[in-house]
Amino acid sequence: MCTPLQAALFDVIRQAGRITFRDYMALCLYHPEHGYYMRGQERTGVAGDYFTSADLHPVFARLIGRQAAEMWEQLGRPPTFTWVEQGAGRGLFACDFLAWAERQRPDFAAALQYVAIEPAAPARKRLRQPLARSGFEHRVRLEGTLADLTPLAGCFFSNELVDAFPVAVVVRDGGRLKEVYVTAEGKALRKTLGPISDPRIAAYVARYAKNLEEGAQAEVNLAALDWIQAVAAKLHRGFVLTIDYGDLAERLYTRDRPAGTLMAYRGHTPHEDVLSAPGEQDLTAHVNFSALIDAGRQAGLDFLGFTTQERFLMALGEPTQFADLCESTEGALGQLQARLKLKRLLYPPGMGGTFKVLIQGRGVSSPRLTGLKYAHGQGVAETAPCRT
Repeated sequence: MCTPLQAALFDVIRQAGRITFRDYMALCLYHPEHGYYMRGQERTGVAGDYFTSADLHPVFARLIGRQAAEMWEQLGRPPTFTWVEQGAGRGLFACDFLAWAERQRPDFAAALQYVAIEPAAPARKRLRQPLARSGFEHRVRLEGTLADLTPLAGCFFSNELVDAFPVAVVVRDGGRLKEVYVTAEGKALRKTLGPISDPRIAAYVARYAKNLEEGAQAEVNLAALDWIQAVAAKLHRGFVLTIDYGDLAERLYTRDRPAGTLMAYRGHTPHEDVLSAPGEQDLTAHVNFSALIDAGRQAGLDFLGFTTQERFLMALGEPTQFADLCESTEGALGQLQARLKLKRLLYPPGMGGTFKVLIQGRGVSSPRLTGLKYAHGQGVAETAPCRT
């Protein structure tokens, strides 16, 4: 399938001879005109290519709102608590989060400053529409990049952000580590192997995937390391809450994943043809949370906890017996549908177990966060081998 981006890709490849898969993925997702995330089209929900937890039900944002209010309290209830959401998408999370705060915690809402970061102007324009419909247009400040922020006290929050950063792809071939490149043959894009383009890639593999077997493939997300360092530089005091699918390195780079985790999503259908329809489909890879923990420590962030989405949301919902699940006006059918959607959020073989929650912090002395109540045994000790 020929897409608007494909001609631009062929021009780049013909001039360079070949490009790394990381550069190819960056163009597919972030080309200023034709990139998947830059065109402003629907990406999530029924009309998009995949569902996020925020699309599923407002209880996701409401429970995280409870964690946010507790974070504010742990910081000593400062007069301004800045909540920064990167990758705000359709704005559903922001609207549900702010509605819960104003209804349930007006004291927290009075201190809350909400910032949404969306790099694409069309996406920011689209985001203003649901905010305006919900009456929150003036409660959310829209920014294009992290660089637009000054150091703050609060929390940096992301849900399914890091998995969309461009990744390098490596293969163990003939006993040597090689990198995947993209080249053009006639009118088709093809993969080929070449030398490692950046010494940091080899160092990353040696640290986190040194047992990569012959013929096996793995992804290296250097952009995630740069991102967490950029976030740390903007956090004066507070927390970083990262939710995404992935795992710690020792459970991510394993023999049962010889092809790695790189996938494409289009029309709610996952597939492995990552060279088809460039710019028209999402490209994604599982997150190496060990690398985020290590890079965060190097940037001055303390590791506070790591758990599954199931355990995180269960811990937040238990104190009120999930009172945030249903509105009082909902009938029996609405309540049943809400319970079924909550089950999808918590189901361990599905979203509940696939999605992980990492909390890091700066300038917070031994915080006790409810969301980490059941985090024991979820990988705290296992991060140690990756810090050598």
